[in-house]
Order: sequence, then C-alpha cells, then structure tokens
Amino acid sequence: MGFLSFLTPKDKKFFPLFEKAAENLLKTSDALIVLTTTNSVEERAQRIREIEHLEHAGDNITHLIYNELGKNFITPFDREDIHDLASAIDDIIDFIHGSAKRIDLYKIDEMGTAIPALARCIRDGAVELNVALKNLNGMKDIDAVKEACVKMNSLENEADDIFNKGIAELFEKEKDAIKVIKYKEVLSALETATDKCEDAANVIHTIIVKQS
Repeated sequence: MGFLSFLTPKDKKFFPLFEKAAENLLKTSDALIVLTTTNSVEERAQRIREIEHLEHAGDNITHLIYNELGKNFITPFDREDIHDLASAIDDIIDFIHGSAKRIDLYKIDEMGTAIPALARCIRDGAVELNVALKNLNGMKDIDAVKEACVKMNSLENEADDIFNKGIAELFEKEKDAIKVIKYKEVLSALETATDKCEDAANVIHTIIVKQS
C-alpha cells in the first residue's frame, strides 16, 4: 500500500495533534528568543513563566497522542514513528524549559552571544518543523517536507558550531569556575534541544521512506 493511502485528509486524530504540538513548540521558541535577548528583568520573568506554561501544554498534547495510539487500531503511519515523533517534539520543549529554568535559578542576566544564537537555531528549527508537518498531512507538498528536514539537519550542525565556539570562549575568558558551570549547563540544554529537533526531522524522513 502506498504513501498516499496512509496520509490523507481523512485522519482527524493524529495530524491535528501533531500540528498543535508543533505550534506550541513555535510559541515556546518565540518566548525563548525574547528571554535570551531582552534586558528587562520583568520581561524575562514573564517569559520564563510562559515557557513553563507552554511546557505543561506540550505534555498534555503528547499524552493525548499516546492516548490515541492506545485507542486506535488504524493509524496514518507506523505506531512506533507516531510515538517517536511525539516524543521528539516534547523533548525539544523540555530542553527549552530546562534552559529557561537554569537561566532563572542561576540568575544569569548577561546572555553573551552563544545563548541567543542557539535560541535562534531552535526557533528556526521549530518553524521548519511546522512546515514539514503541515505539508506531510495529506501529502500536500512532499518536496517541502524534505526541504524542511534538510534545513533542520543543517540547523543542528550550525548549533554544534555555536555551542563549541561558545564553550571555547567561555573557558578562555571566564575565570569564575562557578559561572563557567552555570553557562555550560544552559548552553548544553539549548544545544540538546537542537539535537531533538534533528531527531524529529529524522523520524519524518523515516516516515517518508517507509510510505513511498
């Protein structure tokens, strides 16, 4: 049975939830951009609260997807891939939330250049994930799906470079060992979020390969 037979507009359960999860991720990444670029203490606190709220919302969407897996015998693509894609999207938000909590708990007020640069990579990845899922539903534009996945993979490579340069600069310029540890943990959480975005792209690519 071909790809078109599996991915059609008839699916009323999974794709709407996946698109909702991707939209929630985009809102979370937007809040992260503001958090890592604003100089306002009040704005920063507000965005941290917003990210926490969105992380809870993301958990709820993920649980709905898992629940639908338990209730539905027929799914638009492999059950394992549905689970893996939902988990990857949820993981991205979890690591955004983790980075925001560290910024708050460690009282980091000077972001430097690497932290906001990684936040932009995450946000760009969220945009591409939204594009991929919208076009995957009903096979609207499979080339757009593939292009979005390629961009997500490229963004992960870019994030690796930003992370490595950021860590090198941190070790070179920062003499306070405690501050080094704090910044390194934030950078690591943000970089891992981009890894999870690449994981989501890889799951989508696997779906395409299986159903083509």
